[in-house]
Amino acid sequence: MTDHLLVAKELSAGYDKAEILHGLDLTVPPGKITVIVGANACGKSTFLRTLSRLISPSEGHVLLDGKSIHRMPSRLLAQTLGLLPQSPIAPEGITVADLVSRGRHPHQGLFSRWTRQDDEAVDNALTATKTFDLAERPVDELSGGQRQRVWIAMALAQQTDILLLDEPTTFLDINHQIEVLDLLTDLNHTRGTTVVMVLHDLNLAARYADHLVALADGRVHVSGKPEEVLTEETVRHVFGLESRVIVDPTSGRPIMLPIGRHRMAATADKMTRDTSQKEKSA
Repeated sequence: MTDHLLVAKELSAGYDKAEILHGLDLTVPPGKITVIVGANACGKSTFLRTLSRLISPSEGHVLLDGKSIHRMPSRLLAQTLGLLPQSPIAPEGITVADLVSRGRHPHQGLFSRWTRQDDEAVDNALTATKTFDLAERPVDELSGGQRQRVWIAMALAQQTDILLLDEPTTFLDINHQIEVLDLLTDLNHTRGTTVVMVLHDLNLAARYADHLVALADGRVHVSGKPEEVLTEETVRHVFGLESRVIVDPTSGRPIMLPIGRHRMAATADKMTRDTSQKEKSA
């Protein structure tokens, strides 16, 4: 199991003059799966990009094992920390095998040759994501779901101890969503890989997370075990949504049931009718 420790301290970051993260603090539990949730534009992707050094913080620090990631050599950082960004773009005409092979670049020295270990890493990543049969096809000819699985394969081929993924289930149907999340769980269980990912689906987030983080307005609203974080109060505060949170009979994890305005109105009408009937009976 990896013991690398990734920490955000008083982190503020954004784009141009627009600050999106405001003094955010978070310690990523090593060897665990951390899932980040929150409403649109709350800073989820910005946070992940700052953790990976794609964005420089305006204030605060991102520390890997106590050292600022901005002072680390790029190749050394890429051997430890991998990122699958949201909506990545592949070079025109590149094949699946070539794209996945790029995940091995951090492990190639200036004069080193491609090794059998590199071949095995690429083959294992293609097999795990069920994209092996697509290896010779151009990436730009694939469906959205196929492309997403190929990008995940490239991230897996990098074989880092920490893996950051921004919406890895985008474009995937529910069957492939579960396959990808199961795959990441297997990676965590077998290699001890620290996984940090952004998900929109609260129920999938609660099911697969060891550590759940809810962001609101560029800050951590609450973090902890899924049953501590996914509450009706959290859903109300973070998403502005009334809900009911119950225990999932399949996983034993919390599951959120949105109410919605029309269902709330129907519930209110029923309560009014029930009250009226009780009054008449009395």
